[in-house]
Amino acid sequence: MKLTRQKHAKKIMGFYKHSFHFREPFQVLLDGTFCQAALRNKIQIREQLPGYLDGATQLCTTRCVLKELESLGKALYGAKLIAQRFQVRKCSHQKDPVSGSACLLSMIEEGNPHHFFIATQDQDLANKVKKKAGVPLLFIIQNTMVLDKPSPKSLVFVQKLQTNQLVPEHQKQTIVQLKEKEGLAKQEGEKRRKRKRAGGPNPLSCLKKKKKTQEGQEPSAEKKKRRKRKRNRVKTEGVQSVQKNEKE
Repeated sequence: MKLTRQKHAKKIMGFYKHSFHFREPFQVLLDGTFCQAALRNKIQIREQLPGYLDGATQLCTTRCVLKELESLGKALYGAKLIAQRFQVRKCSHQKDPVSGSACLLSMIEEGNPHHFFIATQDQDLANKVKKKAGVPLLFIIQNTMVLDKPSPKSLVFVQKLQTNQLVPEHQKQTIVQLKEKEGLAKQEGEKRRKRKRAGGPNPLSCLKKKKKTQEGQEPSAEKKKRRKRKRNRVKTEGVQSVQKNEKE
């Protein structure tokens, strides 16, 4: 069963590495519900997760998640102690903390540019994560960590990329910056402004057509006269040659 689970995870990781360029160390954002489930099922996240994902990992959380765990008191005290051991990623809610789920969602906006994994037991949060392309989802079933299969949104995104119908936003910006650096953007703009002028008529088509000489269409009477003169000339030349021979 363990080998099957690892093969399943390896296949999914290959998808995210190839299609969304995930690289080690893999950054995993965890919320309080995942930490609580790990504590309850005696899962050593730091030791077990790198082996499951087949690569180095960085376990992360946010200040909003820590604030939420503090507000929940003794019930989630153990989960808070676990989360405090992780790296804290900066979010945009420094002055006004929000719920842990809202904070994690804000961390994967704009195409998940930092390639975060989301680890949660919150079903509502998980459903919202699945609506975003390129965000791997981790959860715990009984005493086992599971990497969810790619969402339909991710599969559709990759299909569009393969048919050249969609370019990721960060790649578009990179292409524009490179064009501006090389001065290609200006050249392309100038090319678009130039319009092809309508050409004049083909000079060969303006030439007058030569009238074909129609041979063999002379009147029949003229033909007969020519033949008669030719026969008479032949006869005269024959008579003259005979007379000449006789005189000699």
